[in-house]
Amino acid sequence: MPLDIIIGAQWGDEGKGRIVDLLAKHARYSARFSGGDNAGHTVAVAGQTHRLHLIPSGIVHEHTTCVIGNGVVVNPETLLDEIARLRVAGVVVDPGRLRISYAAHVITPAHLALDAAQEKARGAGAIGTTLRGIGPAYTSKVARSGLRMGEMMEPSRFGERVAAQVESINELLVNIYGAQPLNAQEIAAAYEKHAKELGAFIADTAGLLQRALEGQALVLAEGAQGTLLDLDHGTYPYVTSSNATAPAALSGLGIGLGFTGRVIGVTKCFQTRVGEGPFPTELDSPTADHLRGSGENPWDEYGTTTGRPRRVGWLDIPLLRYAVSVNGLTEIALTKLDVLTGLPALSICTAYDRQGERIHRLPMGPADLAPFRPVYETLPGWEEDLWDVRSFDQLPDQACDYILRIEDLVEVPVRIVSVGPGRDQVIHID
Repeated sequence: MPLDIIIGAQWGDEGKGRIVDLLAKHARYSARFSGGDNAGHTVAVAGQTHRLHLIPSGIVHEHTTCVIGNGVVVNPETLLDEIARLRVAGVVVDPGRLRISYAAHVITPAHLALDAAQEKARGAGAIGTTLRGIGPAYTSKVARSGLRMGEMMEPSRFGERVAAQVESINELLVNIYGAQPLNAQEIAAAYEKHAKELGAFIADTAGLLQRALEGQALVLAEGAQGTLLDLDHGTYPYVTSSNATAPAALSGLGIGLGFTGRVIGVTKCFQTRVGEGPFPTELDSPTADHLRGSGENPWDEYGTTTGRPRRVGWLDIPLLRYAVSVNGLTEIALTKLDVLTGLPALSICTAYDRQGERIHRLPMGPADLAPFRPVYETLPGWEEDLWDVRSFDQLPDQACDYILRIEDLVEVPVRIVSVGPGRDQVIHID
């Protein structure tokens, strides 16, 4: 069996968690390969809504073993809280069901404090980070001064290393940013305790997954954020601090090239993003309110991690074509088709205009989208409620036409369509 990779094809928040949950029904392993607890996946199962930030969405399936790979940065406090919440909800989370790479890096309170200080110092040029310490933790990793999860297997020594790192970052906080120093010894004591709780979960996950694939087990690689937030290939500098594209699954899990199977790009049937940065099709109108929702439901367009209202707009085909190309997508999972119900007309950005020149594919990537203006195509909307639809031929003709038009424009088949937040509110298209 192959390694199937599930990737966000937009700016994150596309609904990857529920697609992973859907596909994990047939998977032996579900693995996260990048990012940290700045990611948020919401999975609705049997009347319960699970909001996950570090643990892969496959954890809600009893037969699935979950892996946090070496490409992830881990906040132990967030992870332990997530484990506790899942256990209260009746989900088994133990070292038999969750394995954490010894090479994954650790986020400490010093990283969070540095994240906040740096974002404040940027002033009007703030990136809009989640303030979860993700960037500083990856900076420590690249600078070779980071702490790795494997060090937790010696809690006392790990505590000493934490104290030394906090003291080092305190110098930056005080002398560069004018912030208050942190209590290194208190943090070290807390993290030594975390190490004792998490040590049993730590393993050689790369070896584990390689052996599983050699034994024909199906492994799902679960991406965090989305293509347009990728550190190298996104709307830089308004990006995350890791690689969120499909090739990163291999390095972020320690898996070789020969195992890749399906590469599934998850995209909403409209466009959203959280935080600053370019957004060519952004709307500020009653239509935006319709797409975003009121915020009363967990599936409305408010960040799972940040709680911030998401910016919304029409689907952007040039950016989706870019995601298809940079990830090598073999198929698309289209989410939230039900949200379009009730809109009299639907717009799709099929190209950009740059000083009279029609642009269908970005010439220099998506970093600078300021010169481009969206060119729209309009399709008719529909009024029918889609929540009980379970097959393509049950959809209104206008909804079918919308899906087929997306396929035609990006030249990749749409294989999965969600029509509501529930686990069974999905259409499979052959």
